[in-house]
Amino acid sequence: MTSPAARAALDLTPDLPVAGLTDFYRDLHRHPELSLQEHRTAARLAERLAKAGYETVEGIGGTGVAGMLRNGEGPTVLLRADMDALPVQEETGLPYASEVPGVMHACGHDLHVTWLAGAAEALAAGRDAWSGTLLVVGQPAEETGQGALRMVTDGLYERFARPDVLLGQHAAPGPVGFYAHSPGLLMSASTDVDIVVHGRGGHGSRPETTVDPVVTAAYLVTRLQTVVSREIPARESAVLTVGKIEAGTRHNIIPAEAHISLNLRTQSDEVRERMIAAIRRIAAGEALAAGCPREPEVTVGATFPVTMNDAGTDRRIAAVHEEVLGAGTVLDFGPVMGSEDFPHLAQGGSIPYAYWFVTTTPADVWDAAPGADLMEKFLAVPSNHSPHFGPDLATVVPGVRTLVSAALEYLA
Repeated sequence: MTSPAARAALDLTPDLPVAGLTDFYRDLHRHPELSLQEHRTAARLAERLAKAGYETVEGIGGTGVAGMLRNGEGPTVLLRADMDALPVQEETGLPYASEVPGVMHACGHDLHVTWLAGAAEALAAGRDAWSGTLLVVGQPAEETGQGALRMVTDGLYERFARPDVLLGQHAAPGPVGFYAHSPGLLMSASTDVDIVVHGRGGHGSRPETTVDPVVTAAYLVTRLQTVVSREIPARESAVLTVGKIEAGTRHNIIPAEAHISLNLRTQSDEVRERMIAAIRRIAAGEALAAGCPREPEVTVGATFPVTMNDAGTDRRIAAVHEEVLGAGTVLDFGPVMGSEDFPHLAQGGSIPYAYWFVTTTPADVWDAAPGADLMEKFLAVPSNHSPHFGPDLATVVPGVRTLVSAALEYLA
């Protein structure tokens, strides 16, 4: 028996304006904007929301946009899409590739905005099928972990309404047609750490008069690889990445400083704190061994929270997705090491939420990928943040249906 939400979703999405949504997506892809610079993207989304009848406000938290549609008594449901692009030079070769040098929608946020716009318009056009309040949010700066918290701090819920449930989704690699749900831990926490190693600069011909911070940084990078392998229990999941090293200005100058940027991925606060303590200890030890004139500076920077789906909420959404999109399309591949700032919208976990993935790898790319099984191919196809990441346009309609059916599970 089909549920009321599934019936309503199928009724509202048989004739979606596919060409218009596809053109909208291509336009967003051509004009990517970095975090907190999403002025054009926000304006394009706000224009569509206002035209569909939403009470719309721009500039929330800097460049965020939100639209609210009241439709009688019932719960308040929030649908969210992030809008920012990445500092990546596109190499997809697509006819609608980025026209902004060095900037690309390499994570699929342009597709997220397209899905959100399509869902908002479909729900507005079919308001006879549901009752309640719909809050649609275009969020800036997900990639830097700032956007969700900035919007909440800037009074998102005071300006509109505090939601009863939060719903969001993300484009992911994998053969088109699958929807990944995990009723519990879904994504890891992410923490940035910066280290400054202080040496004593001088001429490259007289290293004996210096303390070379480059050599110390090299030892430090190598030693840091033991944090996960030797200090974190094997039952725990953790990743430490050295993403950037900067030092020096010329070939024959030994610099006075070296800068190292790290990123940690953890699934518990205990492991995170253990890793940070180990980084501080190792940095101090290597500086002492090298005779550095002062201790290194270790600064903990931007942090993304763990994404922990409310189990009951996620199971409800997964069930309606399978009804609408077909048996066998919903799967649970467990938690991943990626991170999201979406949980900041939940205000410390006080609002239940469900977040899921939509697979988007084009069929020809998937078929051409080397590998004898699904996992080998999954590792071979372009992933999020790759300069070759180009979602299949065939996912425009299914991605709208996932949001529409999820919202109607509470509103229908």
